[in-house]
Amino acid sequence: MKPQSLFALPVVLLAMGCTMAPHYQRPLLPVANSFSADTTYANQSSRSSVRSANGQPAADIGWRQFFVDPRLKRLIEIALSNNRDLRVSVLNIAAARSQFQITRSELFPTIAAVASGDRQRQPNVFSPVAGRNYMTASYSVGLSASWEIDLFGRVQSLRDQALATYFATAQARKAAEISLVSQVADQYLALLAADDELKVTDGTLRTGRESYAMVKLAFDNGTGSELDMQQARTVVEAALANHQAQVRTRAQAINALVLLIGEPLPDDLPAGLPLDAQDLLVDIPAGLPSDLLARRPDIVEAEQNLLSANANIGAARAAFFPRISLTGAFGSASTTLTTLFKAGTGAWSFAPQIVLPVFEGQSNVANLNYAYVQRDIHIAEYEKSVQVAFREVSDGLVARGTYDEQIAALERNERAQRRRLELSDLRYRHGTERYLSVLTAQTDLYSAQQQLIYARLARWTNLVDLYRALGGGWTEQTGDPERPADVVANVSGSAVTGSLPISKSEHGADLN
Repeated sequence: MKPQSLFALPVVLLAMGCTMAPHYQRPLLPVANSFSADTTYANQSSRSSVRSANGQPAADIGWRQFFVDPRLKRLIEIALSNNRDLRVSVLNIAAARSQFQITRSELFPTIAAVASGDRQRQPNVFSPVAGRNYMTASYSVGLSASWEIDLFGRVQSLRDQALATYFATAQARKAAEISLVSQVADQYLALLAADDELKVTDGTLRTGRESYAMVKLAFDNGTGSELDMQQARTVVEAALANHQAQVRTRAQAINALVLLIGEPLPDDLPAGLPLDAQDLLVDIPAGLPSDLLARRPDIVEAEQNLLSANANIGAARAAFFPRISLTGAFGSASTTLTTLFKAGTGAWSFAPQIVLPVFEGQSNVANLNYAYVQRDIHIAEYEKSVQVAFREVSDGLVARGTYDEQIAALERNERAQRRRLELSDLRYRHGTERYLSVLTAQTDLYSAQQQLIYARLARWTNLVDLYRALGGGWTEQTGDPERPADVVANVSGSAVTGSLPISKSEHGADLN
């Protein structure tokens, strides 16, 4: 075989991209092939609405179409621009990108320009002429190159590991953005619920004070009992205590919302809709559990971490085999600067090296065992992420099918309690009923109104969380092409990033 062929062999092997990583197979889904066949899961909202998902999956529905409240939309815009956790996730992508580029660079030769000079004074005992000191000098300038021939795929495996880590980091940022959209919506809905609670409490407090004034007047005039007066007072004091607690809850809800959007609430926010007027899409199809593998960025992130661990096994295996490196230099050398570039001063060196592990104190074995354990850990984490996603979607579906009837019943109950209070108050004023019945009716109405608010909040929050669980919230407008996970979108609709995204095909990495 010709020397040129011997030199080209490692280049061919390197170009083939062979590694010693195990063949990757996606773990089997540790969940059922479909969501429950119970009719409760399939029930859709009975609310009359002209808005429909039209069979589109959540991942294709823009958050501007899912939400209708203009105030909420504006808050989501601000959060996507200012949220600090989202900024950190973007910076983590940049860090992972740089780490990948560092690892990838080890596949290529390193070339450096080198210049050196050396002058030495030797004592007379080393001088070729007895009794005289003498000076030595050497100068050189040229290029040096070094390259590790990756015959056993060690560097290639490390590169694949870094690339999979980069993809995982990008998916983590995507998951963070989707989660942020739902968190802002949930916190905004909680704020609306706090406003409704304050309205109900203020109404109860106003009615209670009027009743207390009437009963106290009867007691002062000797026509009423102290028991009735004290009972009327309990309604007022309980409402006052609830009012303070709700004021605190509302202020804390604002603080949480401010943290999410990354700045104080602007004064020019558009008018919003009340809690019971929110009109979210309620008929988003759930699809199959296998669809979550592509829709849920947290599942994709877990799989990329598994791929990274799988590639690390290849690097750990390659550590048992020789490492071959080539080092060479070419340039000019002379004993004086004046003759450094003259004819006849050319110099070169070529130093191939093979390093074969002989005794490593079992460190290579331990590293390989560690790599296998890490892979098994990531398999378990991947399976857990699939199970969590399945559970979240299942919970959202069963809740979606039950809230409407619950709220309808609570609305009827609230109307009945209101009428009961009117009748009890009328009978008390005519002297045919004790005040205890009025007090009980007031308390029951207040409780019914609060239950209705909590149920409305739970319904909207469940729909928001189901939208997130199905992978919705990444696209701003329905119909927009899906941007890569490592590309940041501004709220105007255009996607921007600090540098071009790294794609799997761009670097020839078969990571699926």
